[in-house]
Amino acid sequence: MILVFTCLSTVTEAKVQKTMKLENEGLFNGKEGTMVLKNLKNDSLYVYNSERSTKRFTPESTFKVPNSLIGLETSALRDEYEVKRWDGVVREFESWNRDHSLASAMGESAIWFYQDMARDIGEMKMLEYMNQMGYGNGDISGGIDRFWLDSTLKISAVEQVDFLEDLVEEELPFKEKNQKVVKRMMIQDEQDNYTLHGKTGTRLSDMGLGWYIGYIETDKETWVFAVNLNGSGTEAKNITIEVLKKMHIMN
Repeated sequence: MILVFTCLSTVTEAKVQKTMKLENEGLFNGKEGTMVLKNLKNDSLYVYNSERSTKRFTPESTFKVPNSLIGLETSALRDEYEVKRWDGVVREFESWNRDHSLASAMGESAIWFYQDMARDIGEMKMLEYMNQMGYGNGDISGGIDRFWLDSTLKISAVEQVDFLEDLVEEELPFKEKNQKVVKRMMIQDEQDNYTLHGKTGTRLSDMGLGWYIGYIETDKETWVFAVNLNGSGTEAKNITIEVLKKMHIMN
């Protein structure tokens, strides 16, 4: 894989943001996709496939991040350790077929848990916080327990990065303690010189859309990322890890 960065300039209201165009050979293995990577220390932005980076797609299981925030804020759950009992319905992944806490449901991406929590939150409160966050198109009309699953809610990779930046900086419309809890639940790899926080998402109906979103903290800086492609969340995660290693962010 070859990574080439071409300097561009993006003018914002407050400053000039340096944007790098990410070119590649074989990064997405011939599949259509995009990657947005932002250095929060100096606001440098790296983008592969800028046209797709602003196109909205259903968030799938990456919505577990804002859903967790809303659930904690509205006291649908006391904390990340409160357990919901499995209803006995056998689902497609064995790891889903048991009792779960918020933290374990995040780790196993147990959809039933988050659907149940969304019903507890209710449409009124869900819509209120969606509007406050400015999350994607904010459309929850597809049903309170599935609007994020191949349905009405859509968000772009650029918007995912903006959302995650606010989460990292704890500037979302939620209590700081709740933002800290969700960030902690997102930890997937913790080493001496970096901590990787992330969440995959896959459109299970046809495996035709995959996401990996999150951020990586190093000794020197924090990078926020969002990848989506016509594939699975696992593929999106593998691409992200490869880029982070090639750029010597994940050493």
